[in-house]
Amino acid sequence: MAKIIRSQTPLRLGLAGGGTDINLYCDKYVGYVLNATISLYVHCTLIQRDDDMIIFDSPDTGAYAKYPSSQRLENDGNLDIFKAIYNRLVKDFTHKPLSFSLHTYSDVPSGSGLGGSSTLVVGVIRAFAEWLNLPLGEYDIAKLAYEIEREDLGIVGGAQDQYAATFGGFNFMEFYDNKRVIVNPLRIKNWIVSELESRIVLYFTNITREAKDIEEHKKGKLGDQKSLEAMHAIKQDAITMKETLFKADFDMFAKILGKSWQSKKIISEIVSNDELDRIYNLAMQNGAYSGKTSGAGAGGFMFFLVDPIKKYNLVKTLNTQQGYVQDFSFTKEGAKSWKL
Repeated sequence: MAKIIRSQTPLRLGLAGGGTDINLYCDKYVGYVLNATISLYVHCTLIQRDDDMIIFDSPDTGAYAKYPSSQRLENDGNLDIFKAIYNRLVKDFTHKPLSFSLHTYSDVPSGSGLGGSSTLVVGVIRAFAEWLNLPLGEYDIAKLAYEIEREDLGIVGGAQDQYAATFGGFNFMEFYDNKRVIVNPLRIKNWIVSELESRIVLYFTNITREAKDIEEHKKGKLGDQKSLEAMHAIKQDAITMKETLFKADFDMFAKILGKSWQSKKIISEIVSNDELDRIYNLAMQNGAYSGKTSGAGAGGFMFFLVDPIKKYNLVKTLNTQQGYVQDFSFTKEGAKSWKL
């Protein structure tokens, strides 16, 4: 019977400090990011084959590819991210071709601001590590995922997503450069996590976008003094927000969230647009204290802080718009895998 491996890898909510993990910033100034994984996942199934073929199957994006097994698969614009992972694992570990089928899907659409592409890379690496018994710890998997995306494929972006997906839970991350990352797991009391959940409304705008385009634009703006100062403010917000979580100071948490959103818009004018501003204002008129996009911006998911008493009305209002409110809970586990 063919070996079957599965992995389940959590997506993340970017709470504060996002963008300071981009190498152009953190190499010079050190980046701080606060994030937390949520109960929305990238799912992966890896099935060993014995016919010298490789199949990649991504039904949620409508992509499928089949190739003869070889030492290296050339990029052709179709599921190149899968090929880059395969090429790197063969080069670094197996040194010989493999034969398998790989099936993945995400609980949310691509380009939604929850770190989906990096989470996918982590989940696929995790499945291969389980199959091939690779000696990879959390830092190894996150670093490898970062190198595949940012160096092998040249996709512009930071490193928080890879580390969030691998470690799971609430984390305060320090980026001295993207080769030296320290993940500090936060021991936040369960009741505080439950209270935060009860105060957050997660809304999918139904606008998907390419994060790399926004990050490219942000990189170009970091030479501008106003943008750089806004980035420094976002970094400070991560430190302050972490303290509010430990103290259960949700009013201050909401203030920092709103302040971060304003700073994010200063860094790059393409982070927001008329529709996001309209949704933000609508949420404010219906009980929200503050909010922001999760991830690079320009679309995807937004999340809002609201009094739990007013949450029902806010959810009801947002669900009349072109997007939808997404249920979730915070999770403690990072990427996991198992054999059948």
